[in-house]
Amino acid sequence: MSLFSLEDKVVLVTGSTKGIGKAIAMRMAEQGAKVVISSRNQDACDEVAGAINAAGHKAIAIACNINYKEQLKALVEKTEAQLGKVNILVCNAALNPYFGKSQDIPDEAFDKVMHANIGSVHRLCQLAMPGMAETGGGAVIIISSIGGIKGTDALGAYAISKAADMQIARNLAVEWGPQNIRVNCIAPGLIRTDFAKALWENPEIYEATVSKYPLRRIGEPDEIAGAAVFLASKAGSFTTGQTIVIDGGGTIAS
Repeated sequence: MSLFSLEDKVVLVTGSTKGIGKAIAMRMAEQGAKVVISSRNQDACDEVAGAINAAGHKAIAIACNINYKEQLKALVEKTEAQLGKVNILVCNAALNPYFGKSQDIPDEAFDKVMHANIGSVHRLCQLAMPGMAETGGGAVIIISSIGGIKGTDALGAYAISKAADMQIARNLAVEWGPQNIRVNCIAPGLIRTDFAKALWENPEIYEATVSKYPLRRIGEPDEIAGAAVFLASKAGSFTTGQTIVIDGGGTIAS
């Protein structure tokens, strides 16, 4: 069996109807996983799950708003009822309603970022990881950002939340390692997604960014998906508590 095989693994990916989350879900399905597609919009979930099933793989669609614990609980319960215990959890869904200096961010926006980006990861892990332990282990992958390891004058609250993701991974890796559960982060640089469109569609920001990237370009969602497959599979079976930076070399050159 391939080191990257995910045959018959139950994979839950939040924010998986577009961008990085969708790429991860589709590539894991190609490796044999049974994938749960989840975002706030049921129709969007149905569309992506349908495409995966049409390609001969296995996916189901369960809508969930990560801001509500009862919906996170229902997401895990419905997954377990339809597919079994979660073996691999990918916490990808996040939000950033504010672009600008920390001094000017409204309290409501700051609290919203922390609740969604940190709180939902914490709660979803609480809900899914005991089931992983019952089945002999598993893997959690948190999609963070290089914003969590660099200073910023425009993404303050978001960057704080992404730094917290890295610490959540370290804490849970220590806590759950004895139960054979691995927890890691991926920290992407600028990736061509709708979420980051405000950055890469702005010519000035784009040029300023890629001029500092040794590869002189931004990344594509599949370039994050490959790392997620590695971390979820036997290929990554001795990797835990880490943050893998995938940024075209940006953080080492600027």
